[in-house]
Amino acid sequence: MTDREQYIPGPASGAQVRKDGEKWTLILVRELRHPPEKVWEALTDPAHLREWAPFEADGSLGTVGKVKLTWVGTPTPLETMVTRADAPRMLEYNDTRWELEASGGGTRLTLWHNIDRRFISWGAAGWHICFDVLDRLLSGNPISRIVGADAMKFEGWQRLNAEYAKQFGVETPNWLPKAARQS
Repeated sequence: MTDREQYIPGPASGAQVRKDGEKWTLILVRELRHPPEKVWEALTDPAHLREWAPFEADGSLGTVGKVKLTWVGTPTPLETMVTRADAPRMLEYNDTRWELEASGGGTRLTLWHNIDRRFISWGAAGWHICFDVLDRLLSGNPISRIVGADAMKFEGWQRLNAEYAKQFGVETPNWLPKAARQS
């Protein structure tokens, strides 16, 4: 059995939602055992992003300027403006902000992601798995990314989606497969 087949995400944790009218922001915090410089490289280098993130970039996210992101499952790249790139502490582009803080020999990684409230639990479940894959990649035990439709078929995503939906007080859309709506 491969490491990916043995992978089971832990319980929903480290997430919160901020609401400002119709605008919802998902905030996910993860403690990683790796220094901020190593995490920064994984957040900004296109080769690293292809291993764990739900998108690919046509250039580095580590400098202010335009880059095209292609989200898994979408055919058209999205022109993106990196508005802040303070290595290895802060990265901002479009509706996403990453904060990296040195913490006990590792990094406290915080993601702020504006997301439609209908998909807030989806986003939390997806990013949770991405963070797990990122941590394994940085530890030298890559399992390849689990994103998009592949993630939604993954039993761990379905459980996380239900757990986060309950935690945030939102319902999972009724057009989801039954397994993804169970709480």
